[in-house]
Amino acid sequence: MKIAMIGGTGYVGLTTGTCLADLGNEVFCIGVHEKKIDNLKKGILPIYEPGLKELVDKNVKAGRLAFSTDSKKAIQEYEFIFIAVGTPQSEDGSADLSAIKEVAANIGKYMNGYKVVVNKSTVPVGTGELVRKVIKENQKKSIEFDVVSNPEFLREGSAVYDFLNPDRVVVGVESDKAKKIMAKIYSGITSKERPLVFTNVRTSELIKYASNSMLATRISFMNELSRMCDKAGADINEVALGMGLDKRIGPSFLQAGAGFGGSCFPKDVNALIKSMEEFGVSSKILTSVMDVNASQRMVVVDKVKQLVPNLKGKTVGVWGLSFKPNTDDMRDAPSLTVIEALNNLGAGIKAFDPIAEANAKLIMPDVTYCPTPFEALKGCDCLVLMTDWTEFKDLDKKKIKSLLKAPNIVDARNMFDPKVMKELGFNYLSIGRS
Repeated sequence: MKIAMIGGTGYVGLTTGTCLADLGNEVFCIGVHEKKIDNLKKGILPIYEPGLKELVDKNVKAGRLAFSTDSKKAIQEYEFIFIAVGTPQSEDGSADLSAIKEVAANIGKYMNGYKVVVNKSTVPVGTGELVRKVIKENQKKSIEFDVVSNPEFLREGSAVYDFLNPDRVVVGVESDKAKKIMAKIYSGITSKERPLVFTNVRTSELIKYASNSMLATRISFMNELSRMCDKAGADINEVALGMGLDKRIGPSFLQAGAGFGGSCFPKDVNALIKSMEEFGVSSKILTSVMDVNASQRMVVVDKVKQLVPNLKGKTVGVWGLSFKPNTDDMRDAPSLTVIEALNNLGAGIKAFDPIAEANAKLIMPDVTYCPTPFEALKGCDCLVLMTDWTEFKDLDKKKIKSLLKAPNIVDARNMFDPKVMKELGFNYLSIGRS
């Protein structure tokens, strides 16, 4: 099939477009920035995602994947148009749909035959009708088209795997014609074990927000419970294990830490809160989820202050800056809040991240960035682990201790064994493992 991916240089668009090309489709990824398009043609990707570059190179070479800024060509020459543009958070917490509206207007303006318009962007309930309305308003003459909702469930750091091995594929459709087309597009990756779930458009739109909000709720619940564990002398990891063995609950997203960040959970929870308000529905649970998440970051700061009461003139080493491992994404990363708070208390920061340094420098130019984890420890009064990169797990603990001015560690991701760390002579604090 010939598929145009508008917003095809962003995280969702580029990953989705590339994977669809790998399934044998001809995919035309459209972006607005000439430099990004030129770089992609040279094999330079705008994001870091394990396995993605190899897949891009493979499909470009095979002639199934191409990049351009020519949205008119894409709309006129391709029957299937995926929308994967950003829907950033507005000041009031709602999703900014301006890019969606602009794409819809261009589709209406340039379409020259039947189109299936597939919304891949994360949008509030009712956006499908909005897209349909904007397309119709901009048509030069009445042309048949279908609007489909097809939310993405890609985890940064494993997005390629997630697309090709989905738990489910959700598609909201309003016509049998569109339903058959979408079934054909996803036939290569869906099965009885990985079902293709058809709903109406509004239900599909809500499933995306509901899924991310439930995962965020589990994280905030465990983070709040970790504070109880610190007070009561319980171990949050053992609590999570005991809970997760209950088949009704399961083990996923029960890890306490510094809170969630990234481009999805904070934005999507806030957007669902706003949507619920617009429908006159109370959002007490989700409001609390966001409150707990914000306060959890300051729990990390309080633990640093517990080890180093007067931070003025002190230096803190930070391992990990991205909001999670295996990505360079700094959007709403907990490290940003923690570092800002430590700076405000008078501490200088030395940091290391294996992938996210370039993006972090754009946001935090005053941080001292180091080429290795060990370099980030020299002269530091405390180490804070903010991202659980695998490479941190087995680094020489005796060397860590020798490089720090004082053997203070705050482990915001519970990477190390508290008993081992204390036996080695560290003043070690983690989350919910007193």
